[in-house]
Amino acid sequence: MSDPAPTMEGMRAATETAEPALPSPDLLAERLLPWFDAHNRTELPWRRPGTTAWGVLVSEIMSQQTQVARVAPVWEAWMERWPTPADLAAAPTADVLREWGRMGYPRRALRLQECAAIIAEEHGGTVPSDPAELERLPGIGTYTAAAVAVFHYGGRHAVVDTNVRRVVARLGGRSDAGAATTRADLAAAESLLPEDPATAARVSLALMELGALVCTARKTECGACPVADACGFSGQELPAGPSRKRQRYKGTNRHVRGEIMALLRDADGPVERARIDAVWTDRRMVDEAVAQLIEDGLIGTDEAGRFELPSR
Repeated sequence: MSDPAPTMEGMRAATETAEPALPSPDLLAERLLPWFDAHNRTELPWRRPGTTAWGVLVSEIMSQQTQVARVAPVWEAWMERWPTPADLAAAPTADVLREWGRMGYPRRALRLQECAAIIAEEHGGTVPSDPAELERLPGIGTYTAAAVAVFHYGGRHAVVDTNVRRVVARLGGRSDAGAATTRADLAAAESLLPEDPATAARVSLALMELGALVCTARKTECGACPVADACGFSGQELPAGPSRKRQRYKGTNRHVRGEIMALLRDADGPVERARIDAVWTDRRMVDEAVAQLIEDGLIGTDEAGRFELPSR
């Protein structure tokens, strides 16, 4: 028996519940790229002409969980000191951690130095252009690999961070994306890319810029958006949600670890345990932080049992 023909009510309901279609790649590029040319944050030092693939990779690692305004001066000092992977690979790890400063999550500095060594030894000092090859490097995930392949090498790959996921979700009629990047997110972003790799690379960066400057998590400035007429969420209000309290930092494990690292970075030599204990009043938290830092390879001890940054 054949299925019954759809009723007008059923067709109307399906139309009302279906998500708006994403704009075509050509339409998106036509609307978005002129805006990007006018609003591209060229003051970010890694967007200067002549920035190497290594410079782009360093900027992406540093920008993970750190605001770009804090990253910019550290990136400039870092690239002046270690302009190539071989330079960083040969550097004392203690110097690398000192240069990282207070950007937080200093294990990123260790992973970056590991990357540098592999690039220097196994890739002749040239950062790979293939995302799959990049993902084999320590600490490099799907996003960072695609970012280097696109933003430096001009490849046609979906570069999907939080900003891009949000913009793509709203283009498709949703207020926001989920908490983590999915295959569907990658496929949706890739469907927006023109076939020409050079144009696709610019669209990828423009989508990210749009999410950072206009289509943000807290507001939708549709009047300033160049693709509002092709957006499924244009003109709608963001749903009210629970107010997000600023996460407490002081007194957390991260805070205590950061204070210990700051003490060792600023010290002229190895530090006695008594000075480590003085960074925070809770001895249990200090013990826990010290154990974690040793396990992560971020601090070590000398023959006298004093604490110092890694000497390798």
